[in-house]
Amino acid sequence: MAITKLTTSDDLQRVKEEHTQFILFKNSTTCPISAQAFEEFEKFSDDVAGEVYYLNVQESRPLSTEIAETYGVKHQSPQALVFNGDEVVWNDSHWRITYTSLTDAAKQFLK
Repeated sequence: MAITKLTTSDDLQRVKEEHTQFILFKNSTTCPISAQAFEEFEKFSDDVAGEVYYLNVQESRPLSTEIAETYGVKHQSPQALVFNGDEVVWNDSHWRITYTSLTDAAKQFLK
């Protein structure tokens, strides 16, 4: 599945209107941990049946901050989040973002 980039609050609102469940990956283009986690996310996105999105925290700091404040999830980068309706039901960060952890989260939370 293709990964769609989000940059604004309007982008996120549009996704939430179109999909009740989806996965969002937040990354930094200057962090080697983010680069490794993004590779895992890309592999995962090839196999997942659900919707997958990402945002670059340097380019979209306001959206990243909004997500942290709105959903009560401490900002980290890299970070993967599973949205279900108006809740973040799972998140993880840094080296714990792997193909396996993403696949397990999708199986558990994306129906």
